[in-house]
Amino acid sequence: MRYLLPLVAGAALVAGLASPAQAEPASNEWTADVSGRSVSWGGSPKIGLVQLGTHRLARPANAVTAAVTGDGVVDVRGLRADGQWTEWYETSATQPVTLPVTTSTIESRVVLYSGKASSVTVSAVTAPARSDDFAAAAAGRAYRVYATREGLVGGTTANGHVIRSRDHFVALPSRRGLANKNSGNYSVQVCASNGRCEWAPVWDVGPWNTKDDYWNPAATRESFKDLPQGKPEAQAAYEDGYNGGKDASGRKVANPAGIDLADGTFWDGLKLTNNGWVTVTYLWTGSGPVGTVRTSDAAGTVNVRSGATSTASQVGIAANYAQVRVTCQLTGESVTGTQGTSNIWYRIASGKHVAKAYVAGVSGAATC
Repeated sequence: MRYLLPLVAGAALVAGLASPAQAEPASNEWTADVSGRSVSWGGSPKIGLVQLGTHRLARPANAVTAAVTGDGVVDVRGLRADGQWTEWYETSATQPVTLPVTTSTIESRVVLYSGKASSVTVSAVTAPARSDDFAAAAAGRAYRVYATREGLVGGTTANGHVIRSRDHFVALPSRRGLANKNSGNYSVQVCASNGRCEWAPVWDVGPWNTKDDYWNPAATRESFKDLPQGKPEAQAAYEDGYNGGKDASGRKVANPAGIDLADGTFWDGLKLTNNGWVTVTYLWTGSGPVGTVRTSDAAGTVNVRSGATSTASQVGIAANYAQVRVTCQLTGESVTGTQGTSNIWYRIASGKHVAKAYVAGVSGAATC
């Protein structure tokens, strides 16, 4: 269970992305009116998110500043050449951020802590490039971390999602990998020691910390840069007495958790009965073909099979909106789903397959 304050439901949830900034003239400096936009309140500690949508640059850039009139800070991300997004990075007028890519498209959001913001002015320029390696492994960076069950049914996550019974999502202790509501552009593959895996979107922030992107190298890790890559601060505090055994807020760390699992992910996806160690792959850090799981039920899941047939053993599940990295594709049983009828199946990990009929957007997958 999350060792955090109870989640607080938002007074107003984001209905979707803000009015299409993409239709505005391309420019490298722009101002967005925030006052009339919906705010999604949730998470613990509580934050409010205001989605500002995407903006097309007149000239490619990689360094971004943002000035807020009123309360809050600004997160920005850039569109990568492979069609995926960088992580979110907090920026301000005095602390510009250099994205790991030079891009022609920027997306931004305002993060509120208590008050209101009236406008945001964003500027994008060119700076010396960073040296991040997004393609270190095709599947993405993977680490063994301790998982706890989130629970909190009826509460609201940091991205505005109201938690359902036996829900399917995860929480990571950094906004850098927080997906928008009903989006899976930051998703993980979580595997238990029993061999089962679930693919789920990142919809909440926690456990313990909120600025601990421990999967990133020290050069780009937001906090706790002296810790080994892949080791959450909470784990270091619990096992080694790091930071006096406390998290960044000064609370005594009661377990080494680096990921929270929604109840459905915990019980149904991984078949766990107790908190424990899992292997997490942070799929957005990888490369190669990617697709999005789509089910007819907003809270639905798709079976992951050991082979390309519905009679093969179920070895996990993939949640609606989750992204999956496709290793290759093969011909199997014909299946009808949300994406039509097809006899193509995608291999999304060794011995793990999902029917193409439930996966949208895959391009360029090789034959197994």
